[in-house]
Amino acid sequence: MALNRRPKYVASTTLTDPQWTDTTVLSGDVVAAVQELKAKPGGELQVHGSGELVRWLLDNRLVDEIILVTYPVVVGQGARLFPDAGPDTALDLVDSRAFPNGVTAHVYRPGGRPQYAPSMPTPST
Repeated sequence: MALNRRPKYVASTTLTDPQWTDTTVLSGDVVAAVQELKAKPGGELQVHGSGELVRWLLDNRLVDEIILVTYPVVVGQGARLFPDAGPDTALDLVDSRAFPNGVTAHVYRPGGRPQYAPSMPTPST
């Protein structure tokens, strides 16, 4: 597996001895640690399986791009990727693909604060 051969970084306040090869634990000032990693040449940082970390990275303006993969299945339970509360973030669509099995992939870049259209008056009845 390619991921096993790549360096891995885990943001954690409890993990001290990761067992996965070539894994570094980021603790303390995680914002500074991620900024330092982003400044290094030659690669990208990816988040796999942690909506909480994605939300934290967005809140700290550390996300350059989001790739959302949507599967054609409705699930009525589970954790939300984006919370009910928190700052709004505009996402600019930069690429989109649909696959024959119904899966879609959308590539977004954070676009700052969203611009909302003015509210339309409600017609009188």
